[in-house]
Amino acid sequence: MIFEGQSIQCRLHPTGIAEVCFDNQKESVNKFDRATLEELRDVIKLLNDNSDVKAAMVTSGKPVFIVGADITEFLSLFALPREELMKWTVEANSIFTGFENLPFPTAAAINGIALGGGMEMCLSCDMRIASTKAQVGLPETKLGLIPGFGGTTRLPRVIGADNAFEWIAGGKPSKPDAALKIGAIDAVVDGDSLFAATERMLLEAIKGKLDWKGRRAEKTGPLKLNKIEATMSFMTSKAYIAGQAGPHYPAPIKAVEAIEKGAGLPLEEAIKFEHEAFIDVALSPQASALIRLFLNDQVLKKKAKQASKAKDVDVKAATVLGAGIMGGGIAYQSASRGVPVIMKDIRQEALEQGMNEAIQLFGKGVKYGKISTEKMAQGIASIKPTLSYDEIKHTNIVVEAVVENPKVKEAVLKEVEGMMPEDAIICSNTSTISIDRLAGALKRPEKFCGMHFFNPVHKMPLVEVIRGKDTSEETIASVVAYASAMGKSPVVVNDCPGFFVNRVLFPYFGGFTKLLRDGADFQQVDKVMSKKFGWPMGPAYLLDVVGMDTGKHAAEVMAEGFPDRMSKEEKDAIDVMFENDRYGQKNGKGFYVYGTDKRGKPTKEADPKAYDLLKEVCQDSKEFSDEEIIARNMLPMIIETIRCLEEGIIASPAEGDMALIYGLGFPPFRGGVFKYVDDNGMQTIVDLANKYKHLGKAYEPTEGMLAMAKDNKKFYNA
Repeated sequence: MIFEGQSIQCRLHPTGIAEVCFDNQKESVNKFDRATLEELRDVIKLLNDNSDVKAAMVTSGKPVFIVGADITEFLSLFALPREELMKWTVEANSIFTGFENLPFPTAAAINGIALGGGMEMCLSCDMRIASTKAQVGLPETKLGLIPGFGGTTRLPRVIGADNAFEWIAGGKPSKPDAALKIGAIDAVVDGDSLFAATERMLLEAIKGKLDWKGRRAEKTGPLKLNKIEATMSFMTSKAYIAGQAGPHYPAPIKAVEAIEKGAGLPLEEAIKFEHEAFIDVALSPQASALIRLFLNDQVLKKKAKQASKAKDVDVKAATVLGAGIMGGGIAYQSASRGVPVIMKDIRQEALEQGMNEAIQLFGKGVKYGKISTEKMAQGIASIKPTLSYDEIKHTNIVVEAVVENPKVKEAVLKEVEGMMPEDAIICSNTSTISIDRLAGALKRPEKFCGMHFFNPVHKMPLVEVIRGKDTSEETIASVVAYASAMGKSPVVVNDCPGFFVNRVLFPYFGGFTKLLRDGADFQQVDKVMSKKFGWPMGPAYLLDVVGMDTGKHAAEVMAEGFPDRMSKEEKDAIDVMFENDRYGQKNGKGFYVYGTDKRGKPTKEADPKAYDLLKEVCQDSKEFSDEEIIARNMLPMIIETIRCLEEGIIASPAEGDMALIYGLGFPPFRGGVFKYVDDNGMQTIVDLANKYKHLGKAYEPTEGMLAMAKDNKKFYNA
């Protein structure tokens, strides 16, 4: 044994090949943290000093290769001053360069996931062989970063600049065959043959039958592009990537610029541009937010795993009550993940609509290569439409998705409870109706909770699991586990009007309608909130998508539940649109009018008639700054979100931020409301709230906010 550490073990085989095995003794996966990097530095020194070593093979003692760098260390690292962070970056890079410069051939035997730092370790090797189960890639831009262990500089020298742009800017992992095609890896073999195949390649290199020195020279030299090719490649790529990434995500462009600056230089000089670019993005607010988002997502996944252990019902088959688009979407989501579904409705046409929705979604999966036609057939066959209650007795969870009317829901829930086994769980997919109210109709309220899906079901990651006052923890755990098995990200919230997501959305709409009342142009507001703040769409467009009838109903529920800050004394823009049958996209007219162009593509245009109708409730047109538009829209949402944490509606800032990102499309590069407040400082938010509190209670900071501002506290400690 040459070296035996906590993360790396190195042994010399009789062939003269030193096996550098990553096998973290404290973790279930291998990753690059500071301790692992230090061990790798020690291994490199020992290999350099050992004259018996003729080659080195990098392997993994785990089912994965190396998942990447330790993200949990990043936030503390990125809090360092630029000079200190640069020093760390240069030192970390020197380790990978040290491995690359070993005086003998090196190869990586990639048995599983090799992403980020894991792939950069592979790029430091002369040769790369992958098993058929491997997955390789550089996903750093998804965290607002660029590959910083040499990957930005090495990858284009291995696979060409254009391919490297796609890999780095896209951040998507690649399967072995795709990676082999462009030269990211040199061979693909069965997992059982991986060690032997890599060993054979290294023995060929030792004997001089494989020109490993020539390969290394190519990788450490300048990019092979002439001046004209380089100009065209970089110009085209930057324009395309800028268009795809948008102004709020600088990392992909930074990566291309770093590659461009170092293109004509040897790797040791070119990598300096990578260092500078890495520091630039590492210190950006986008990286801080996106890393926090990643860590918060891990919180959800951990809670889902805990729920799986605490559940008292293992869902083998489910029932969806109420078909149509929503019911069909829920049935598809369950069936596509292997849980058969009975879809029950009282109308045959609704069942047909639900089945058509599921079939179309399965068809899209086949079209885009996500599933096979065989899987599609199996999925469709596992959804059984029925008009009878007899079929549902064999399932152990019911998701009620009938019309959003409390009396109808109460009647349906009461009826279905009498037909189900006593241990079966019943859920209501309601967006506004109190779970405690609905539970009043049931004999077993402990087996009942809310399961709020967001539309369209197949696209929206969030499911709100709503706990009533009598809901058992085992029921909550079982539903969280089921939602997770469906491929969703469940967030548990306590019952209140609107639950969490809708409760904080409608103060945002309230801020918007007050802006219109005071003379703002809805097109300008939409532009500022989408283009500058980063929402997928502005509030007027979102109301059109939600539906003005739905918006009006939900607003009334919120006003009844929170009259001090969500009721209104006068008619507003939503009322005007509703009264004039302008429901939004569902009937083709709202704030905007909707149609199709000559090619059949959807169109959206502001309607002069909408402006005429709004004169009833709006003052004469007035100019507002971008900053005021953002403040007046966002403050009510921010304050209500903080209230939900203070009242225990949500359990943590992490869950609140993920619910807003996954359920509403809150701009990911801002990290969620709590991260946004932390980044701006609570005192700044309080000062802004005090500036606008004349607009009503929705703008008044809470006592908790005032205390946090006074003590300079944050929601996230790191």
